Amino acid sequence: MAAEAASGVPGVAALQPALADRLALAASRAHQALTAGTAPHREAAGIRCEHTPGDGWRVEVRCILHAGQRVVDVARQVRNDVRTAVSVYLIQQGTADHVTVVVTVTRTL
Repeated sequence: MAAEAASGVPGVAALQPALADRLALAASRAHQALTAGTAPHREAAGIRCEHTPGDGWRVEVRCILHAGQRVVDVARQVRNDVRTAVSVYLIQQGTADHVTVVVTVTRTL
């Protein structure tokens, strides 16, 4: 839900996977290729979530923007849309934890 919210913001070209996501994906593909003969296609999202009791949820979003966008405006919209999506989901799950969203723009295309 967080990835969909971030990706849906005008100006966002893609989500940037972290190095750990890339390594895990590469290892998974290698393992799949060795055991099954083929490797499935899977995208690693540029979203990281952590929950700390008492502090709530911290969601990190790493995104790539289209050229010509005002980075601050797009980052604000990503933060607001992701916070709303996660908050709605948490309320549906019966919890109302605080949600902090940090957006990092890694590059523009």
